[in-house]
Amino acid sequence: MNLSQIKSSPILVRVVPFAIFLALTFGQSFGETGRYWFYLAKTVVGAWLIWLVRPLIPEMRWRVTWEAAVVGLVVFVMWIGLPNFLSWLHINPAFSEFKSSPKIWNPFPAFPEYPALASFFVVVRIAGATLIVPPLEEVFFRSFLYRYLAKPDFQRVPLGQFIPMPFLVTSVLFGFEHREWLAGILCGFAYQGLVCWKKRLGDAITAHALTNLLLGVWVVWKGAWRFW
Repeated sequence: MNLSQIKSSPILVRVVPFAIFLALTFGQSFGETGRYWFYLAKTVVGAWLIWLVRPLIPEMRWRVTWEAAVVGLVVFVMWIGLPNFLSWLHINPAFSEFKSSPKIWNPFPAFPEYPALASFFVVVRIAGATLIVPPLEEVFFRSFLYRYLAKPDFQRVPLGQFIPMPFLVTSVLFGFEHREWLAGILCGFAYQGLVCWKKRLGDAITAHALTNLLLGVWVVWKGAWRFW
């Protein structure tokens, strides 16, 4: 499979970049310091992939709207507040996370003699989560998979059409992509609902980006590295 074949296929152009990025995500286990360098490389690759496919995916356009801002903010509050809410319900918050999760992502203990380098990796993490992850994930889950589950000729399915089965399946799969799987599923419901509401993908990209940005700021501000 070459680049021209990928660019000529509406399916491959939406699936292959996400698949490459996901494979790199699951493959970043290079020791205590190596994984931070690998994340930097993965972010650069992700930016290159977006640059390649963006002209070929009309719906990959950011839309900054108040609706997107509200959803992004609400999802952020839900994400950081869910453990306390589960505790209030007398449910062990560990229930909502995969037990086989990788180590917490905190570069400062990994580079104790180079705090500036650790800070650089924090900025890279926030930038990658804010600018690279949302377009790749939203295009795959909300533009391709949601519509493909409804009809193999997915481009004939309007972005804003609510279809119960794809709505549930894509949100669950999106959730299972994250360590905090329960928060991820709720997050998937919110972003997919926003696409159905606004009938375009750009609002969901913006909401996703805002959630990740706020989460990154929260992690650094509060030292809440467990969310990374």
